[in-house]
Amino acid sequence: MGRQRPRPNAMPWLALSALVIGLDQWSKAWVLSSLPEYTAVPVIDGFWNWYRTYNTGAAFSFLANAGGWQAIFFTVLAFAICGLLGWWLWRTPRGDWRQALPFALVIGGALGNVIDRLVHGHVVDFIQWYWRGHYWPAFNIADCAVVGGAVGIALFGLFDGKKKRERG
Repeated sequence: MGRQRPRPNAMPWLALSALVIGLDQWSKAWVLSSLPEYTAVPVIDGFWNWYRTYNTGAAFSFLANAGGWQAIFFTVLAFAICGLLGWWLWRTPRGDWRQALPFALVIGGALGNVIDRLVHGHVVDFIQWYWRGHYWPAFNIADCAVVGGAVGIALFGLFDGKKKRERG
């Protein structure tokens, strides 16, 4: 009996994670060298500003004033999630982009923000959207990747589960 060849897995999708990290860190380096702190720089008047700010917490500044332990907690949590998603990527067939793409986005975004926490002690945010007097919390490229990946995981998981139920 010959050895069975292993299926090609989705680990090459980690190149997308690396691209997200690179774009995120490049954009934050630009922000730190070019934008004033806490000062709105209009991009599209009435909707979008560049606004350099910092987040010591997680999404929407969750636990931002917790005294410092939260940076370690969010770093450990990000590594754990990235490890789990990496293991899932290893088990995912290479051509299954609907599963691999969102995993890779979350990994890249999570690690982009971890780099900030390790280097700066906080996450650099700079994209500010608003409408009239209502402001969305500032965010960054890594945040976009995490949210996009999470939405993809939820949507593709929902649709795949529905298809499996219909076939089953």
